[in-house]
Amino acid sequence: MYKNKSVAVVVTAHNEEKLVVKVLETLPHWVDKVFVVDDCSDDKTVEVVEKYMKVDVRVELIRHAENRGVGGAIQSGYRACLENNMDVTVVMNGDAQMHPDDLPHIVDPVATDIADYSKGNRLFHGEAWELIPRYRYIGNAILSLMTKIAGGYWHVADSQCGFTAISLKALKCINIDKIFQRYGVPNDILLKLNIENMRVVDVPIRPVYGVGEQSGIRLYKVIPDISFLLFKGFFSRMFGKYVIRDFHPLVFFYIMGFIAFPLGSGMGLYYFFYRIFVGPVTPITALFAAFLTLMGLLFLLFAMLFDMEYNRNLKE
Repeated sequence: MYKNKSVAVVVTAHNEEKLVVKVLETLPHWVDKVFVVDDCSDDKTVEVVEKYMKVDVRVELIRHAENRGVGGAIQSGYRACLENNMDVTVVMNGDAQMHPDDLPHIVDPVATDIADYSKGNRLFHGEAWELIPRYRYIGNAILSLMTKIAGGYWHVADSQCGFTAISLKALKCINIDKIFQRYGVPNDILLKLNIENMRVVDVPIRPVYGVGEQSGIRLYKVIPDISFLLFKGFFSRMFGKYVIRDFHPLVFFYIMGFIAFPLGSGMGLYYFFYRIFVGPVTPITALFAAFLTLMGLLFLLFAMLFDMEYNRNLKE
Protein backbone atom coordinates (compact mmCIF):
# COMPACT_ATOMS: atom_id res chain seq x y z
CA MET A 1 0.00 0.00 0.00
CA TYR A 2 1.15 3.52 -0.79
CA LYS A 3 -0.72 6.24 1.11
CA ASN A 4 -3.63 3.83 1.63
CA LYS A 5 -3.82 2.96 -2.08
CA SER A 6 -3.12 -0.51 -3.45
CA VAL A 7 -0.34 -0.50 -6.06
CA ALA A 8 0.41 -3.01 -8.78
CA VAL A 9 3.40 -3.03 -11.11
CA VAL A 10 3.16 -4.48 -14.62
CA VAL A 11 6.58 -5.59 -15.86
CA THR A 12 6.69 -6.20 -19.61
CA ALA A 13 9.34 -8.69 -20.68
CA HIS A 14 10.52 -10.14 -23.98
CA ASN A 15 13.85 -11.98 -23.85
CA GLU A 16 14.90 -10.27 -20.61
CA GLU A 17 16.48 -13.22 -18.77
CA LYS A 18 19.50 -11.11 -17.76
CA LEU A 19 17.69 -8.04 -16.42
CA VAL A 20 14.13 -8.87 -15.36
CA VAL A 21 15.16 -10.17 -11.91
CA LYS A 22 17.16 -6.99 -11.36
CA VAL A 23 13.92 -5.06 -11.89
CA LEU A 24 11.91 -7.29 -9.54
CA GLU A 25 14.52 -7.14 -6.78
CA THR A 26 14.39 -3.34 -6.64
CA LEU A 27 10.61 -3.00 -6.24
CA PRO A 28 9.80 -1.47 -2.82
CA HIS A 29 7.87 -3.29 -0.09
CA TRP A 30 4.77 -1.11 -0.54
CA VAL A 31 4.07 -2.59 -3.98
CA ASP A 32 1.19 -5.02 -3.42
CA LYS A 33 1.22 -7.04 -6.66
CA VAL A 34 3.63 -7.55 -9.52
CA PHE A 35 2.46 -8.92 -12.87
CA VAL A 36 5.29 -10.00 -15.13
CA VAL A 37 4.00 -10.33 -18.70
CA ASP A 38 6.21 -12.61 -20.76
CA ASP A 39 5.60 -11.74 -24.40
CA CYS A 40 6.56 -15.11 -25.88
CA SER A 41 10.25 -14.99 -24.97
CA ASP A 42 12.53 -17.59 -26.53
CA ASP A 43 15.23 -17.30 -23.86
CA LYS A 44 15.08 -18.21 -20.14
CA THR A 45 12.90 -15.28 -19.05
CA VAL A 46 10.09 -17.55 -17.87
CA GLU A 47 12.46 -19.80 -15.93
CA VAL A 48 14.15 -16.99 -14.03
CA VAL A 49 10.81 -15.34 -13.20
CA GLU A 50 9.31 -18.61 -11.97
CA LYS A 51 12.38 -19.14 -9.80
CA TYR A 52 12.05 -15.63 -8.36
CA MET A 53 8.34 -16.19 -7.64
CA LYS A 54 9.36 -18.67 -4.94
CA VAL A 55 11.13 -15.83 -3.15
CA ASP A 56 8.55 -13.07 -3.67
CA VAL A 57 4.89 -14.10 -3.36
CA ARG A 58 3.73 -10.78 -4.85
CA VAL A 59 4.93 -11.81 -8.31
CA GLU A 60 2.58 -13.45 -10.80
CA LEU A 61 3.51 -14.52 -14.32
CA ILE A 62 1.32 -13.93 -17.38
CA ARG A 63 2.50 -15.74 -20.50
CA HIS A 64 1.68 -14.99 -24.13
CA ALA A 65 1.58 -17.93 -26.53
CA GLU A 66 2.59 -15.57 -29.35
CA ASN A 67 4.41 -12.26 -29.47
CA ARG A 68 1.92 -9.40 -29.22
CA GLY A 69 4.28 -6.46 -28.78
CA VAL A 70 4.74 -4.12 -25.85
CA GLY A 71 1.19 -2.81 -26.23
CA GLY A 72 -0.19 -6.32 -26.03
CA ALA A 73 1.87 -6.98 -22.89
CA ILE A 74 0.58 -3.80 -21.25
CA GLN A 75 -2.94 -4.76 -22.28
CA SER A 76 -2.66 -8.10 -20.46
CA GLY A 77 -1.15 -6.44 -17.40
CA TYR A 78 -3.86 -3.78 -17.28
CA ARG A 79 -6.54 -6.44 -17.53
CA ALA A 80 -5.05 -8.32 -14.57
CA CYS A 81 -4.92 -5.13 -12.50
CA LEU A 82 -8.55 -4.36 -13.30
CA GLU A 83 -9.56 -7.85 -12.21
CA ASN A 84 -7.72 -7.30 -8.93
CA ASN A 85 -9.22 -3.82 -8.50
CA MET A 86 -5.82 -2.15 -7.96
CA ASP A 87 -5.99 1.56 -7.14
CA VAL A 88 -2.76 2.43 -8.97
CA THR A 89 -1.19 0.50 -11.84
CA VAL A 90 2.42 1.16 -12.81
CA VAL A 91 4.11 0.00 -16.01
CA MET A 92 7.82 -0.77 -16.03
CA ASN A 93 9.88 -2.53 -18.67
CA GLY A 94 11.90 -5.62 -17.84
CA ASP A 95 15.11 -4.14 -19.27
CA ALA A 96 16.05 -2.20 -16.10
CA GLN A 97 15.92 1.16 -17.91
CA MET A 98 13.50 2.59 -15.36
CA HIS A 99 15.23 3.61 -12.14
CA PRO A 100 13.47 2.22 -9.03
CA ASP A 101 14.17 5.43 -7.08
CA ASP A 102 11.79 7.22 -9.45
CA LEU A 103 8.90 4.83 -8.70
CA PRO A 104 7.49 6.83 -5.73
CA HIS A 105 7.54 10.01 -7.83
CA ILE A 106 5.55 8.28 -10.58
CA VAL A 107 3.01 6.78 -8.16
CA ASP A 108 2.50 9.78 -5.87
CA PRO A 109 0.45 12.07 -8.21
CA VAL A 110 -2.03 9.25 -8.88
CA ALA A 111 -2.16 7.94 -5.32
CA THR A 112 -2.87 11.44 -3.96
CA ASP A 113 -5.45 12.17 -6.70
CA ILE A 114 -3.44 15.01 -8.17
CA ALA A 115 -3.60 13.28 -11.55
CA ASP A 116 -5.31 10.33 -13.19
CA TYR A 117 -2.20 9.38 -15.16
CA SER A 118 1.44 10.20 -14.55
CA LYS A 119 4.32 9.51 -16.89
CA GLY A 120 8.05 9.89 -16.78
CA ASN A 121 9.85 12.61 -18.67
CA ARG A 122 13.53 11.90 -19.25
CA LEU A 123 14.03 15.15 -21.15
CA PHE A 124 13.77 17.19 -17.93
CA HIS A 125 17.06 15.67 -16.82
CA GLY A 126 20.00 17.96 -17.49
CA GLU A 127 22.15 15.20 -18.93
CA ALA A 128 19.47 13.73 -21.20
CA TRP A 129 21.18 14.97 -24.38
CA GLU A 130 24.38 13.18 -23.36
CA LEU A 131 22.82 10.00 -21.97
CA ILE A 132 20.14 9.26 -24.57
CA PRO A 133 21.38 8.11 -28.00
CA ARG A 134 21.08 11.08 -30.35
CA TYR A 135 18.90 9.38 -32.97
CA ARG A 136 16.45 8.31 -30.26
CA TYR A 137 16.47 11.77 -28.66
CA ILE A 138 15.64 13.46 -31.98
CA GLY A 139 13.04 10.85 -32.90
CA ASN A 140 11.46 11.23 -29.45
CA ALA A 141 11.34 15.01 -29.82
CA ILE A 142 9.59 14.74 -33.20
CA LEU A 143 7.02 12.25 -31.91
CA SER A 144 6.47 14.31 -28.75
CA LEU A 145 5.57 17.36 -30.83
CA MET A 146 3.19 15.31 -32.97
CA THR A 147 1.63 13.79 -29.84
CA LYS A 148 1.01 17.24 -28.37
CA ILE A 149 -0.99 18.21 -31.46
CA ALA A 150 -2.80 14.89 -31.83
CA GLY A 151 -3.34 14.16 -28.14
CA GLY A 152 -4.21 17.56 -26.71
CA TYR A 153 -1.82 17.37 -23.75
CA TRP A 154 0.32 20.32 -24.71
CA HIS A 155 2.26 20.29 -21.42
CA VAL A 156 3.43 16.68 -21.90
CA ALA A 157 6.78 15.82 -23.47
CA ASP A 158 8.83 12.63 -23.89
CA SER A 159 5.74 10.92 -25.24
CA GLN A 160 7.58 7.62 -25.78
CA CYS A 161 8.46 7.07 -22.13
CA GLY A 162 6.72 3.92 -20.91
CA PHE A 163 7.29 4.50 -17.18
CA THR A 164 3.71 5.37 -16.20
CA ALA A 165 1.07 5.09 -13.47
CA ILE A 166 -2.69 5.10 -14.02
CA SER A 167 -5.61 5.29 -11.62
CA LEU A 168 -8.35 2.70 -11.42
CA LYS A 169 -10.87 5.31 -12.57
CA ALA A 170 -8.86 6.14 -15.68
CA LEU A 171 -8.18 2.48 -16.40
CA LYS A 172 -11.90 1.79 -16.38
CA CYS A 173 -12.55 4.70 -18.76
CA ILE A 174 -10.29 3.63 -21.60
CA ASN A 175 -11.06 0.64 -23.81
CA ILE A 176 -8.23 -1.75 -22.97
CA ASP A 177 -9.16 -4.08 -25.82
CA LYS A 178 -8.46 -1.27 -28.32
CA ILE A 179 -4.97 -0.41 -27.05
CA PHE A 180 -2.34 -0.18 -29.79
CA GLN A 181 -0.25 -3.36 -29.76
CA ARG A 182 3.21 -2.05 -30.62
CA TYR A 183 5.58 0.76 -29.65
CA GLY A 184 2.97 3.49 -30.09
CA VAL A 185 1.04 2.41 -26.99
CA PRO A 186 2.05 5.46 -24.82
CA ASN A 187 0.79 7.80 -27.55
CA ASP A 188 -2.42 5.83 -27.98
CA ILE A 189 -3.17 5.89 -24.26
CA LEU A 190 -2.70 9.67 -24.12
CA LEU A 191 -5.20 10.06 -26.99
CA LYS A 192 -7.74 7.89 -25.19
CA LEU A 193 -7.25 9.68 -21.88
CA ASN A 194 -7.75 13.10 -23.43
CA ILE A 195 -11.11 12.13 -24.90
CA GLU A 196 -12.16 11.16 -21.36
CA ASN A 197 -10.78 14.44 -19.91
CA MET A 198 -8.34 12.67 -17.60
CA ARG A 199 -5.65 14.70 -15.84
CA VAL A 200 -2.07 13.91 -16.89
CA VAL A 201 1.15 15.02 -15.26
CA ASP A 202 4.79 14.75 -16.37
CA VAL A 203 7.28 13.53 -13.74
CA PRO A 204 11.02 14.20 -14.17
CA ILE A 205 12.96 10.92 -14.16
CA ARG A 206 16.53 10.01 -14.89
CA PRO A 207 17.40 8.32 -18.20
CA VAL A 208 19.06 4.90 -17.72
CA TYR A 209 21.19 3.43 -20.49
CA GLY A 210 24.16 1.09 -20.70
CA VAL A 211 22.89 -1.55 -18.25
CA GLY A 212 23.01 -4.34 -20.83
CA GLU A 213 19.65 -3.62 -22.46
CA GLN A 214 19.08 -4.31 -26.15
CA SER A 215 16.61 -2.04 -27.87
CA GLY A 216 14.28 -3.55 -30.44
CA ILE A 217 13.20 -0.12 -31.65
CA ARG A 218 13.94 0.72 -35.28
CA LEU A 219 13.08 4.36 -35.90
CA TYR A 220 12.62 3.90 -39.64
CA LYS A 221 9.79 1.49 -38.81
CA VAL A 222 8.47 3.02 -35.61
CA ILE A 223 8.11 6.66 -36.69
CA PRO A 224 5.87 5.92 -39.74
CA ASP A 225 3.70 3.53 -37.69
CA ILE A 226 3.26 5.95 -34.80
CA SER A 227 2.75 8.88 -37.19
CA PHE A 228 -0.14 7.04 -38.83
CA LEU A 229 -1.53 6.15 -35.40
CA LEU A 230 -1.40 9.82 -34.36
CA PHE A 231 -2.98 10.92 -37.65
CA LYS A 232 -5.95 8.61 -37.12
CA GLY A 233 -6.08 9.37 -33.40
CA PHE A 234 -6.19 13.11 -34.00
CA PHE A 235 -9.37 12.90 -36.09
CA SER A 236 -10.87 10.37 -33.70
CA ARG A 237 -10.21 12.74 -30.78
CA MET A 238 -11.62 15.75 -32.64
CA PHE A 239 -14.80 13.89 -33.46
CA GLY A 240 -15.21 12.16 -30.11
CA LYS A 241 -14.35 15.13 -27.91
CA TYR A 242 -15.36 18.24 -29.85
CA VAL A 243 -18.30 16.97 -31.87
CA ILE A 244 -19.99 14.13 -30.01
CA ARG A 245 -19.38 15.01 -26.36
CA ASP A 246 -19.03 18.78 -26.31
CA PHE A 247 -19.18 20.78 -29.52
CA HIS A 248 -16.39 23.34 -29.95
CA PRO A 249 -15.84 25.75 -32.88
CA LEU A 250 -12.15 24.79 -33.09
CA VAL A 251 -13.34 21.97 -35.35
CA PHE A 252 -14.26 24.57 -37.99
CA PHE A 253 -10.87 26.23 -37.61
CA TYR A 254 -9.09 22.92 -38.21
CA ILE A 255 -11.30 22.14 -41.21
CA MET A 256 -10.66 25.53 -42.78
CA GLY A 257 -6.95 25.27 -42.03
CA PHE A 258 -6.68 21.79 -43.55
CA ILE A 259 -8.37 23.10 -46.71
CA ALA A 260 -6.77 26.50 -47.12
CA PHE A 261 -3.15 25.81 -46.12
CA PRO A 262 -2.44 22.85 -48.47
CA LEU A 263 -4.39 24.52 -51.29
CA GLY A 264 -2.54 27.82 -50.91
CA SER A 265 0.86 26.12 -50.50
CA GLY A 266 0.25 23.94 -53.55
CA MET A 267 -0.79 26.93 -55.64
CA GLY A 268 2.21 28.89 -54.43
CA LEU A 269 4.65 26.13 -55.42
CA TYR A 270 2.94 25.71 -58.77
CA TYR A 271 3.14 29.41 -59.64
CA PHE A 272 6.70 29.62 -58.31
CA PHE A 273 7.92 26.96 -60.75
CA TYR A 274 5.63 28.37 -63.46
CA ARG A 275 7.37 31.72 -63.08
CA ILE A 276 10.85 30.12 -63.32
CA PHE A 277 10.28 27.75 -66.23
CA VAL A 278 7.37 29.23 -68.20
CA GLY A 279 6.81 32.93 -67.74
CA PRO A 280 5.27 35.75 -65.69
CA VAL A 281 2.46 35.19 -63.19
CA THR A 282 -0.19 37.84 -62.61
CA PRO A 283 0.16 39.62 -59.24
CA ILE A 284 -3.42 38.87 -58.22
CA THR A 285 -2.82 35.13 -58.69
CA ALA A 286 0.31 35.19 -56.54
CA LEU A 287 -1.45 37.24 -53.85
CA PHE A 288 -4.37 34.82 -53.79
CA ALA A 289 -2.03 31.87 -53.21
CA ALA A 290 -0.23 33.78 -50.45
CA PHE A 291 -3.57 34.77 -48.88
CA LEU A 292 -4.80 31.16 -48.80
CA THR A 293 -1.51 29.96 -47.29
CA LEU A 294 -1.45 32.59 -44.55
CA MET A 295 -5.14 32.22 -43.70
CA GLY A 296 -4.78 28.43 -43.57
CA LEU A 297 -1.81 28.74 -41.24
CA LEU A 298 -3.70 31.18 -39.01
CA PHE A 299 -6.72 28.87 -38.86
CA LEU A 300 -4.48 25.98 -37.77
CA LEU A 301 -2.65 28.04 -35.15
CA PHE A 302 -5.91 29.36 -33.68
CA ALA A 303 -7.31 25.82 -33.57
CA MET A 304 -4.24 24.65 -31.65
CA LEU A 305 -4.56 27.61 -29.30
CA PHE A 306 -8.21 26.78 -28.60
CA ASP A 307 -7.30 23.14 -28.02
CA MET A 308 -4.52 24.14 -25.63
CA GLU A 309 -6.84 26.42 -23.68
CA TYR A 310 -9.63 23.83 -23.51
CA ASN A 311 -7.26 21.24 -22.05
CA ARG A 312 -5.47 23.57 -19.66
CA ASN A 313 -7.32 22.14 -16.65
CA LEU A 314 -6.05 18.62 -17.43
CA LYS A 315 -2.50 19.40 -16.36
CA GLU A 316 -3.02 18.08 -12.83
